[in-house]
Amino acid sequence: MKFENNAFEQLQKRGFVFQTTHLEETKKLLAEKPITFYIGIDPTADDLHIGHFFGLQMARILQDCGHKCIVLVGGATALIGDPSGKKDMRKMMSKEEVARNAEEIKKLLSRFVRLDGENPAVIVDNADWLKPVSFIDFLREVGVHFNVNEMLGKDLYKNRLKQGGLTFMEMGYMLMQAFDFVHLNDKRDCVLQIGGSDQWGNIVAGVDLSRKMNFKDGSPRPVMMGLTCPLLTNAEGVKMGKTEKGTLWVSREKTSSFEFFQHFVNCLDADVERLLRFFTKLDVGQIQQMCKCDIVGAKKLMAFEVTKLVHGEEEAQKAKEAANALFGAGGTAVENMPTVAVKGEENVEILQFLTQIGITASKSEARRLIEQGGISIDNEKIADVTKNICLKKATEMIVKKGKKTFLKVVVE
Repeated sequence: MKFENNAFEQLQKRGFVFQTTHLEETKKLLAEKPITFYIGIDPTADDLHIGHFFGLQMARILQDCGHKCIVLVGGATALIGDPSGKKDMRKMMSKEEVARNAEEIKKLLSRFVRLDGENPAVIVDNADWLKPVSFIDFLREVGVHFNVNEMLGKDLYKNRLKQGGLTFMEMGYMLMQAFDFVHLNDKRDCVLQIGGSDQWGNIVAGVDLSRKMNFKDGSPRPVMMGLTCPLLTNAEGVKMGKTEKGTLWVSREKTSSFEFFQHFVNCLDADVERLLRFFTKLDVGQIQQMCKCDIVGAKKLMAFEVTKLVHGEEEAQKAKEAANALFGAGGTAVENMPTVAVKGEENVEILQFLTQIGITASKSEARRLIEQGGISIDNEKIADVTKNICLKKATEMIVKKGKKTFLKVVVE
């Protein structure tokens, strides 16, 4: 693969650069020669969400410019739990759960970074080098370099303390991630760690640990650097990636291609330019012109391109056609629409039904929407909150909430 020396320029132009530990050194190093960098993902679930996808998009740009990518799946750190951005301690997971999640995530990574061919990314698991180390040896080698007062002054710990508690276990997370960076530098010549801005404290800790260990041992070690992208938020500062059903996942089993497409079609107009910069290879000038002249067209293109990146072109096309059928021609029988199955009962209260299928969060929300004329079943508006519906004879129906939310209900 040809080395391109404009990696930092590309990242900066497209809005990925938020914080750097060594700005000029990073620019210079990325321009001079191919380097090795890493991005970490903790397998706290058996899937990736849109936030992971955003970080991996930054990794893909660096990889496409000829730099060597390492994806670290945190089989050890997931057992501890990152306190960053959390009000309460994360739920502890079993070793078996973490191992299963790690395997599922490794399967998904091929969608976002190249794992074969020229300049393939490498997947590593920090359990391979952290688990064999004894607790005493780890404290002597790594813990000695961390000042508790300094750690408590960092936002990720300060915020947890404000909520009334911070466990000793959670404080160990930063030490583990910092050591990951040092280990990858020693074993794989990794000199750059990238991630979201919520990882800034952990990334800086790795950079500092390298410097301190180098000073103690007197051994040569290159300058190690950190680079973060902003968190993926909308123009109002709200974190992106939440749907009515919860997190926006990349697996179709959890978030269908249609739901994924619709999530981005329904984004704020003010977000379209940023998202096109993040998730397409279109020229920035072309993006700006498109958003200025045809914001609706730009939004549809952006939704298609993001869905294509995550689910592939075929699924993106299906989602686009489904949306056109619903919102353009007024059709309703769309195969790719989000689907839920229910039992064929004879009489079901409408409020219970809407809550059961998950299109409303509660009966009170269902009642309010019906009273406001916001619920339709098979294009027929529901006006009576006491209505019963018969599912015994039906095979499927389309339930619509408001103007943009559709759900296909299949009766078993």
